[in-house]
Amino acid sequence: MTADDSYGRLDDDDVPAYTTGRAADMIGTTQGFLRAIGEARLITPLRSAGGHRRYSRYQLRIAARARELVDRGTPIEAACRIVILEDQLEKAQRINTEHRPTTGPAEPTAAA
Repeated sequence: MTADDSYGRLDDDDVPAYTTGRAADMIGTTQGFLRAIGEARLITPLRSAGGHRRYSRYQLRIAARARELVDRGTPIEAACRIVILEDQLEKAQRINTEHRPTTGPAEPTAAA
């Protein structure tokens, strides 16, 4: 999918709706930072038909988390790895929750 295929799906967190400049403004960083985390393979923006990077809201949340870590002094490569691990953990926890039984364990019966 290219960014141009996303018209009409702007409520979808995975739609690449934001240009590099707009994305940088939204999370309070520079376009260079977005390119750097792209090079570190934290996020991979989709490209418009003209070849311009486009970011989704989900990618912006990931980028914002990396920026928080970098602002606290974490090297960018380490920040990207931390964010990747946090994201993997969140997904695993969500899957575990989905697979848990919906009913609790049976109450033990008292001996008469």
